[in-house]
Amino acid sequence: MSTEKEMSDEDKVTQTSEEILQVEGKATEIEPTAEIDHPEQEHEVEEEVDYSNFSKDQLLHALKELVSSGKILQIESQINQIKSHFDEVLQKEKEEALEVFVKNGGAADDFDYRLADVDRSLLAGLNEFREKKSDFLREQEKQKERNFIAKNAILDRLRELVDGEETTHSINTIKQIQDEWKKIGPVPAAQNKNLWASYNALMDRFYDNRSIYFELKELDRKKNLEHKTEICEKAEALVQLPDLKEAIRQLNDLHEEFKHVGPVPRDEQETLWTRFKTASDAVYARRKEFYEGQKEVLKENLLKKEALIKKLEEFRDYQSSKIKEWNNKTKDILAIQKEWETVGAVPRENGKDINKHFWGLFKQFFHHKNLFFKELDEIRTKNKNLAEELIQKAESLMNETDWNNTANQMIALQQEWKKIGPTPEKVRDELFTRFKTACDTFFENRRNSTKQVNKEFDNNLKEKEGVIQQIIEAAKGTGLSAAALESFINQYNAIGFVPRKNMKEIMSRFNEAVDAYVKQLGISGAEKEDFLFRLNLNKLQADPNSNRVLNKKEHGIRKQIADLENNITLWRNNLEFFAASRTADKLRNQFEEKIQKAESEVDKLKKKLSIIREF
Repeated sequence: MSTEKEMSDEDKVTQTSEEILQVEGKATEIEPTAEIDHPEQEHEVEEEVDYSNFSKDQLLHALKELVSSGKILQIESQINQIKSHFDEVLQKEKEEALEVFVKNGGAADDFDYRLADVDRSLLAGLNEFREKKSDFLREQEKQKERNFIAKNAILDRLRELVDGEETTHSINTIKQIQDEWKKIGPVPAAQNKNLWASYNALMDRFYDNRSIYFELKELDRKKNLEHKTEICEKAEALVQLPDLKEAIRQLNDLHEEFKHVGPVPRDEQETLWTRFKTASDAVYARRKEFYEGQKEVLKENLLKKEALIKKLEEFRDYQSSKIKEWNNKTKDILAIQKEWETVGAVPRENGKDINKHFWGLFKQFFHHKNLFFKELDEIRTKNKNLAEELIQKAESLMNETDWNNTANQMIALQQEWKKIGPTPEKVRDELFTRFKTACDTFFENRRNSTKQVNKEFDNNLKEKEGVIQQIIEAAKGTGLSAAALESFINQYNAIGFVPRKNMKEIMSRFNEAVDAYVKQLGISGAEKEDFLFRLNLNKLQADPNSNRVLNKKEHGIRKQIADLENNITLWRNNLEFFAASRTADKLRNQFEEKIQKAESEVDKLKKKLSIIREF
């Protein structure tokens, strides 16, 4: 409990002891407000229990005992310590299990720690305490409202009794009302003072307005005096009680009892209250002395915790795309947490804010980490689905015999497979094995058909040689035309593959034959190049993917033009830096020659772009 709180409570006690309310011209005693209104508001010296060396079974046993005690708010600090040490032990076990899992060949991101029975029991016990605390506080507030209604009902009865006739029956009733009032528990703080003021005023009116019962009133006040004197003696003895926590608890009970005892003779009232307050102050002074001795230690602990918060601030907005880096930072964070838990208590006025600050930063880091792994899991799941789609496609193709088309599709699937990111570790090998099996099955089937394919390739070679011979013969005769040449080219392209060893030779012979034919047509230079380019485009139109191929070719030409134009600009800029000298003139001439060649090439490429647009 902070010193500030102690002083405010003591001042309140002093004030209420002197408070006098004038009702109908007579001084009426106001019952002193106890320092503690009801048990759940007690500020007691907490019993220190070191749970740091407790095993989980011991922590569970201690937790069950505390929860079963029913002292919800008094045990909250100990419950929090048990939770803190349980979290530390559990985290250490997780790290050790993860280390063993990784050493045995597992991947850290696939690690899944399973709680033991004692872990689940501890978590269930902590959850039970939270529910009991929540229920307890809700019920307390509801009970205060019910108590407020009940005490107002008693005040209404008391008003009727005060305004009624003076009978012996009314005296018995007033005693009954006093007993009922005393049995009713606390009310909301905002209504407490007014209730007591009304109650005391009505009680004084009852005694003062009925002279027939004056002697009984005085006798009752004397009995109350004896009772309160006994309370004072008990309070005075508490200063010698060694257990400060128990002394505070008993003093709170005595305050509650003192408040519910009726009025005493007026000439004894102030003296009696001063005596009780003095005894209370002596106990409070012991508590104040205890906390004064703790101030320096608490301040040092505050500085240590502020330094740890500063270290934790560095992780406030930490982000990374690598699992290893997250795990390394997590170790740093947990080391800071462990150091935090070794630091003792801080001044009460700082405790709530500094804990909120530290644990807010702590939770923020793990929130970011959880988001990262959640996104990673989503990505891996998405990749798993993509992989399964590719596997289905590969498995549907693995028994196809259209070797060329299927091989191209298989190779395309393999390229897509390489682009897929990581998949969940537990299914990664299985997915790869299925995909590889489908691909291997197809290519093995294709290899088994090599003999037949080679025969077909040899036939294709002979057919292409025949077409080449036809082009050569046609070039020697008359009636040459571009359409005829285009027909020869289409015929040549329609023939399938030739043996790999003959590919370059047959293509060279084909190009020579085409060049000879074109020469006989009288086409040369740039015109020849454009003519051949058009023939090539005509050939592409027979391809099912002609649009995609043409777009790709157009994109490539545009990129060449952009690169050349950038080089031309750069070279022109460089010309401005050459000084007038023989060496500089030579370099200038070289650059100008480069520029001319590049501009010529740009013109050719633009011409090709215009030809592509025709298609």
